[in-house]
Amino acid sequence: MKVFSKISETTSFLQEQRNIGKTIGFVPTMGALHEGHLALMQQAKEENDLLVVSVFVNPIQFNKSSDLEKYPRNLEQDKKLLERVKCDILFAPTVEEMYPEPIIKEYDFGMLGKVMEGANRPGHFNGVAIVVKKLFDITIPNKAYFGEKDFQQLAIIKKLVAMEHLNLEIVPCPIVREFDGLAMSSRNERLTAQQRKNAPFIYKTLQQALKMTASKSVMEVKSWVENEFNSNDAFGLEYFEVGDAVDLQQVKDWKGTKNIMGFVVANMRNVRLIDNIRLFNNFADSNNG
Repeated sequence: MKVFSKISETTSFLQEQRNIGKTIGFVPTMGALHEGHLALMQQAKEENDLLVVSVFVNPIQFNKSSDLEKYPRNLEQDKKLLERVKCDILFAPTVEEMYPEPIIKEYDFGMLGKVMEGANRPGHFNGVAIVVKKLFDITIPNKAYFGEKDFQQLAIIKKLVAMEHLNLEIVPCPIVREFDGLAMSSRNERLTAQQRKNAPFIYKTLQQALKMTASKSVMEVKSWVENEFNSNDAFGLEYFEVGDAVDLQQVKDWKGTKNIMGFVVANMRNVRLIDNIRLFNNFADSNNG
């Protein structure tokens, strides 16, 4: 595995590889790697000649400085995991390398960026878009891989690719879960033993919400989920939203759209956990009739 920290070295090496016909699969990360990240990398490895991974804790996507400070960092451990999946190139720059000049770029993703995470974390998606666009410009991948746990981020990145007319394919990858259903996340490292024991409640509640869609209205399911979280002292519910899987806008009727998701963010003291589930898929019904 080749390790680069400079943009110029990375772009030069990858250009040489493209010149000899190599295809590039790219997985951008903020480190603290886990099996969810590795699943993305394994798919990228299978579908491309070269696997390129970036490890960069992007300061401009954190709207709370305390969250940035607490974000887990362990580059040496990350390197061991990258060797395990036979990563070809690691790009691990400093903040100064990535942002030598003040950042003035501002993206407007319309309503897509104004709901849920966009509403609760001002500036977050602008910071994500800026760093992802810069990483795409550095690596110029054929395909880039993103997990569906951060479903709204995935939608924003697809929109970014369209807005910037980038010639690459965004590959969504399913959520990877622990044995008890907890969605894998770097933030899970910060959970206490008791919090980790309680955390699977999130996915269990989503699963029950899915079962309820057969007999309950959208508002009944939404109210039930909110009450479940509000009755559990281990959690502080930030939001539970039922939205269209494409534009992420709220829906009020199961028949109102082809594909509906449930999105949840819950805090366990100072750890913010995010998850989602597909609640309703009407594609089969529409195709049959």
